[in-house]
Amino acid sequence: MTAFRSIFARPLTLAIASALVAAVPATLAAPASAQTASEIAQLDRAVAALRAISTLKADFTQTDRSGQAIRGELTLKNPGRIRFEYGDDTNLLVVSDGRALTLIDYDVQQVERWPISNSPLGALLDPDRDVRRYGTLIPTSNPNVISIEVSDSERPEFGRIRLIFLNSASAPGGMELVSWVALDSQNTRTTIRLTNHRYGMNVPNSTFRFRDPRRTTRRPG
Repeated sequence: MTAFRSIFARPLTLAIASALVAAVPATLAAPASAQTASEIAQLDRAVAALRAISTLKADFTQTDRSGQAIRGELTLKNPGRIRFEYGDDTNLLVVSDGRALTLIDYDVQQVERWPISNSPLGALLDPDRDVRRYGTLIPTSNPNVISIEVSDSERPEFGRIRLIFLNSASAPGGMELVSWVALDSQNTRTTIRLTNHRYGMNVPNSTFRFRDPRRTTRRPG
């Protein structure tokens, strides 16, 4: 559990869980204003595809730089709600209620919260986030793939995250988010890959609540 807890634990120098963001020098990300009209159009297309999702469930695999992997199920509900439900052997839960991202560690009975606004993850969760300001299109060799790097050059401590989209006629907006990659201040890379996407199901808001381990040691429901 040490390696996986370190993926989500917040060092004092970071603003949010490092598996979903990463602290890197701002100079690694080109300013969005330098992009061409074509690049901005592709950026807008990917963002529109994200915003077109009402609800999503997908299996995820989270891999660290040493190749260790854990699996679980992601649930997304727009606007702003997300849940990472890990397998039985990983006693963690990560949820967003639309305002804050919360890490619940049932092994040590800890709960930590960070504002979504402090994170490039806001590109996924915040419908008001101007992704043109924070996002840079990264060239790929595959015309069916769009890669977007999201960071805030004025707040490098909030980190960098790279989102990978694939053209998909079955996905809302015609594009599917298939993975993202984060790199923290110690050059620790974390990759999350999504498979088995399902869209449009009913997801109650109660899905994004959690049992507080400070009051109970039961597993998340």
